[in-house]
Amino acid sequence: MLPIHEMLSQLDPPFTGEELFDHLPDIVFFIKNTQGQYLVVNNTLVQRCGARSKEDLIGHTPYEVLRLPLSQSFEDQDKKVLETGQPLVGQLELHFYATRDVGWCLTSKLPLRSKSGEVVGLVGVSQDLRLPDLATEEYSHVIDAIQYAESHLTDPPSVKRLAEIAKMSPYQLDRRMRRVFGLTTGQWLLKLRIDLAQRLLRTSEGSIASIALEAGYADQSAFTRQFRRATGMSPRDYRNARRGTSS
Repeated sequence: MLPIHEMLSQLDPPFTGEELFDHLPDIVFFIKNTQGQYLVVNNTLVQRCGARSKEDLIGHTPYEVLRLPLSQSFEDQDKKVLETGQPLVGQLELHFYATRDVGWCLTSKLPLRSKSGEVVGLVGVSQDLRLPDLATEEYSHVIDAIQYAESHLTDPPSVKRLAEIAKMSPYQLDRRMRRVFGLTTGQWLLKLRIDLAQRLLRTSEGSIASIALEAGYADQSAFTRQFRRATGMSPRDYRNARRGTSS
């Protein structure tokens, strides 16, 4: 049998996965060099950036094609992967694109290494999260836990408490949450709270501190740190960006 590396070395042009990922509209795909510049992108990324073609992205960094502060968050991720050689796996993020679309994604970035082991770039994907259909008997108690969490966000329940409501162990609840959401219970709780916060930032005039409390954060600084980690921007920057202001 021909080893995979020998087969790939015979291909012209080299296989990058670009054409395959062009047929997956819910996945952003890219390959970057050590400067964080795009070498390969799929059509989904082009659309999310509001660009006209792939050529508008190739050779550019996120800072050059995406608006701040989202672009800075992506570049910080790239730098960490490229400098440490450690992968970023399953990072839950709220993406805010030039097209003004907003959505949750799970992002993974892996270092690309030369034969000598040197990091020569990275490859990454961001997959959109879709809300599942939970209308089955198997998940009736999971629905109870979800509804409880949604109605108690100002005092968010623990994973252990949600497992009790779902009448199963935390491990069993995690397995079911992963199956339908692609997230652990803890990740899903974070998504729920950040979703509420970004909605309030967009639609209300409440202070950052009051919104932090509504989302279940007694400490505004902790809220800001977690919001920035999930969205790539501070609550204030997010509010200004969604309203088209720079103040």
